[in-house]
Amino acid sequence: MLTTEYKDEILTKINQIPIVDFLQLKIISLSDGYCEAFVPRKKRYDGVFESFHGGLLMTVADSAACFAIFTRTGPSIRLTTTDMNIRFLVPCLTDVTAKAKVIKFGRTLCPVSIDLFDAAGKHVAASQVNYMLLNHSGNS
Repeated sequence: MLTTEYKDEILTKINQIPIVDFLQLKIISLSDGYCEAFVPRKKRYDGVFESFHGGLLMTVADSAACFAIFTRTGPSIRLTTTDMNIRFLVPCLTDVTAKAKVIKFGRTLCPVSIDLFDAAGKHVAASQVNYMLLNHSGNS
């Protein structure tokens, strides 16, 4: 279980990230190896077919994955995305909720699965992101 102080430290870092402000991303919950995040749909986020742009959905997934890792490492870790994939299941026509769960917390690599849901709870995309931990000295 994460302490209130630890969550506050993570949230302080998250709220300083420019894309978080741009997307109006809100953290719904943080727990060990898990992050649930919400992004409201805005017309300016639409792609060609008047639905939430796929690239922005990838950004939401990538961000939620990073924040799930923060629950294991703390927010001062240096890390980078090495690769990611996403499978779009249906167009997202509403706000989106991302649920990210660390698959394996390794010494260097950390894969995370992310499922994205629309406002009705419909599964709109499934993603996996792999992060490399750059200044991590061992498992926390």
